[in-house]
Order: sequence, then structure tokens, then C-alpha cells
Amino acid sequence: MPGRYTITRDDVAHVAELARLELSEAELDMFTEQLGAVLGHAADVAALDLAGVPPTSHALALTNVLRPDEPRPCLDRTEVLVAAPSVEDDRFRVPSIMGEAP
Repeated sequence: MPGRYTITRDDVAHVAELARLELSEAELDMFTEQLGAVLGHAADVAALDLAGVPPTSHALALTNVLRPDEPRPCLDRTEVLVAAPSVEDDRFRVPSIMGEAP
């Protein structure tokens, strides 16, 4: 059956032991089934004939949508500082970080 891969309960128990995980009997059964399905899907993908399919980094062709980098006038410092919640020495005042002295 496609999508199925043979992994034994002993394989799962061995991997759990290597990872220092304690699994119950029910978890061993559940993970054996789930890992078998995951490995089966990986085997299905590996079996695909991809000859002639160019490698891609994205499913769709992408184009750069950034605007040109052109100089523009900056914001007026006084206007910006008027809107700030706290100002000190003509700069934004921010809360101290990690106990630094103000």
C-alpha cells in the first residue's frame, strides 16, 4: 500500500531510549503507526520521477516588489518630538533596560 513504511515497535522503543524518553505501551503503539505513516509519505516523495523538473526555491516565480531607494526629505525633528510620550535633551526618552541607570 502506498504511503506505508515498515517500522517496528522495537525501532520506536530503541529511538525513544536513545532520546531518553519513557513511553507507555499505548504511546509505543501510537508512535509506531504515526512514524510509519510519516516515513511512508517520505518514501512516496522519494519515489517520484523528477527527471526534467528544474530545482526551485519557491513554488511560484517571485519578482522583487521593492520600491526604488530614492532620497526624500526626512520628518521634522521638532514635530516628531512633540508627539513623543517622553523627551529628554532633544531626544526620545525610553524606559531603562535591565536596571541601567537613567
